[in-house]
Amino acid sequence: MAVSYKPQLHYSDFKDLTEQIHFHSTEGKIWFGEQRMLLMNLTSLGAFRREIVNSMGIERAKGFFLRLGYLSGLKDAELARKLRPQCSELDIFLAGPQLHSLKGMVKVVPLEIDLDQETGDFYGRFEWIDSWEVEICQTELGQMKEPACWVLLGYACAYTSSFMGREIIFREVSCRGCGDETCMIEGRPAEQWPDAAEFSRYFKADPIIEELYDLQEQLTSLRSTLQRQQGQYYGIGQSSSYNKVCKMIDKAAQGKVSVLLLGETGVGKEVIAKSVHLRSERSDGPFVAVNCAAIPPDLIEAELFGVEKGAYTGANQSREGRFERADGGTIFLDEVIELTPRAQATLLRVLQEGELERVGDNRTRKVNVRVIAATNESLEKAVDDNRFRADLFYRLNVFPVNIPPLRERLEDLPLLASHFLEKFHAQYDKKTLGLSDKALELCMQYHWPGNIRELENVIERGVILTDNNESISQDALFVTPPPVAAQSPAEQIDVEGNMRAADAHSTGSWSDSIIEQGISLDQVEEILMKQAMDQANQNVSKAARLLGLTRPALAYRLKKSGILTES
Repeated sequence: MAVSYKPQLHYSDFKDLTEQIHFHSTEGKIWFGEQRMLLMNLTSLGAFRREIVNSMGIERAKGFFLRLGYLSGLKDAELARKLRPQCSELDIFLAGPQLHSLKGMVKVVPLEIDLDQETGDFYGRFEWIDSWEVEICQTELGQMKEPACWVLLGYACAYTSSFMGREIIFREVSCRGCGDETCMIEGRPAEQWPDAAEFSRYFKADPIIEELYDLQEQLTSLRSTLQRQQGQYYGIGQSSSYNKVCKMIDKAAQGKVSVLLLGETGVGKEVIAKSVHLRSERSDGPFVAVNCAAIPPDLIEAELFGVEKGAYTGANQSREGRFERADGGTIFLDEVIELTPRAQATLLRVLQEGELERVGDNRTRKVNVRVIAATNESLEKAVDDNRFRADLFYRLNVFPVNIPPLRERLEDLPLLASHFLEKFHAQYDKKTLGLSDKALELCMQYHWPGNIRELENVIERGVILTDNNESISQDALFVTPPPVAAQSPAEQIDVEGNMRAADAHSTGSWSDSIIEQGISLDQVEEILMKQAMDQANQNVSKAARLLGLTRPALAYRLKKSGILTES
């Protein structure tokens, strides 16, 4: 449905937007919806822009700041759709200019808007008043030769393009940053601009930056070839505990010794085992992974070491076991603690002598296999409980590696999440905006009992439930919110622009806390009066003014509760 408004528009109702702002002062965080925000001194931003211009030149700096604004516009377009789903096209669209103003970036005055989401037709003309980028030019850079509101322009292009579902380009037809009287922008579909292709190049990654990224990727690839494999995540991490593990694995990969991987379920033991194989001298040989817990006890010997025809009922033909298939390569025995006593004895012989006998056979076969074992239980305790052979334990425990759980290396979580996002974007042929800041914070506070495997599943769920060009929210990650540490109450901005306590109806409000704790109304009144008296140094008149009461009214309540006598 087409919408056309010619006169200057009035759109002062920001309440649904201001309610999204939450100040967690004690935690040092400001939230706008699910995105974390910053309050920064304009002088600092001016110095930053000057540094970028001096380092990259005007053209490259322009592209950099246009792309910076573009990403912000995409995020706000997503928020506008969520906040105003039942509103008119115009009201939803106007959230963008309102957000620009609310964030203190510029006062936006709509002069003319014609839009039709069904046909994709769009024309908009706006005046920008008191642009922060113009102010920076006046104080830090001096007058520019061309329009200077780069971040604001990138924002307008991205926000409107996302809203209309097609590429919309805005251009500054006049700018105070280059000596004009006003800042004025016009927007229309890309094909209606003669220089659209040239302008759109600003929104593509800078060649120099891309070259730096390519060099960085090559360096990372030399350090860890497995990081480039789809679905693998070995080497992704920067925590000291995980880097220590990686260094141990790097050394183990070059040798022939058996490796024992220890750690909770889901920490990535098979991924590490495969990385050891692929970077060893056996990389051209087979890699065979076996989950010992998934094989019935009466079949585990036949599965691992092979079986001869007629060895038992149902053995209709001879077949090789997993060790023979892994000859010349590596076998990974996950949950090795589940091996039966007979299988443990045979495995010990393979490790010591490099030979085995199939079930029902009397012929010895030579095998050249490197064994990597793994368990999430204590083998030492299993030896003490007579569940595991001590001699086999000592044979496997030559090179033990303890892999830390995800909760002990949370600084690696954003890198792992980014890796899984890239994987599932390709798998499901979609492109989200990644985790919202709130979603990432929730992940950082979660205990992760399932470790990296659980994180991978959670990210996959988030990608499936999130539409293209939208951020993955907390609700998309978890069916029910996981338990996290309690947070301090937030403050919000009221309509006058003042910070106040969050609404009583909001989650975690002080009134909810009082009711949940079973505190009576009389107790609340007594607490408030005591607090007021303490702040007033036991002066009744001052305490009455703090509580908005007359002195006689407060004195009566103090005597009734016994506080005045106590004081």
